[in-house]
Amino acid sequence: MIPNVLTLAGVDPSGGAGTVADVKAISANGAYACAIIAALTAQNTSGVSGIHAVPPDFIRLQVDTLFGDVRIDAVKNGMLGGERAIAAVADRLTHWKAKRVVLDPVMVAKSGDALLERAAIGALREALLPLATVITPNLPEAGVLLESRPPDDLKEMRRYAERLRNIMAHEGERWVLLKGGHLTSGDAIDLLHDGDRMLELAAPRVETKNTHGTGCTLSSALAALLPQTSDVPEAAKRAKAYLTKALAEADRLDVGKGHGPVHHFHAYW
Repeated sequence: MIPNVLTLAGVDPSGGAGTVADVKAISANGAYACAIIAALTAQNTSGVSGIHAVPPDFIRLQVDTLFGDVRIDAVKNGMLGGERAIAAVADRLTHWKAKRVVLDPVMVAKSGDALLERAAIGALREALLPLATVITPNLPEAGVLLESRPPDDLKEMRRYAERLRNIMAHEGERWVLLKGGHLTSGDAIDLLHDGDRMLELAAPRVETKNTHGTGCTLSSALAALLPQTSDVPEAAKRAKAYLTKALAEADRLDVGKGHGPVHHFHAYW
């Protein structure tokens, strides 16, 4: 059975990040994509010029209407923008007993523009982390979640992964996928930790400026693969391999003047 996978995030009109990129990544990884819009952005490959929040009551209505009709096998949470949106999402996902929830704690765009209100970080930590099966922070996001500076080497990444796992809910299967792309030397190493196992996922570092939406793409691929694989480590390995190939093929695209998108459909065209 083909899984139905929901992305709940913001819209990037350039298609490199947000729900447009999520739908591409979910589709490329063999799942049927559904999308709920939590925020609108005026954005291109060079920056974000504006953000318009979707009213929380309408986010609730979108969730209830979709879950009332469609079997949802996995959920990816991305850019939610603010505290009220986070509260609305957490409330409705709890109500519908959403499973296989991947939380990408989107805070800053590739251009450096803020995508999450500073006041909303506590709500994300307290309301959404406990619902997540897997969280996928990059190193700066890990620092914010732990109220610390980002880790700057693999040894510190291991400690941060342990600390992040400790602030997630303790019942059920819970994983941290800490992404090491911000380290500047050697392979691109991510750490996958469930409180017991600490797995290293390594891939060659790809030299390209087309890195817009890498976090969205990885988390969405992971959400698509979770219902199709035997366990979280297998899904994470396959999602990372997909992203690495999408980065390696990104220069085939010519989209914008800044950080262009990865090639989500590298296997197809």
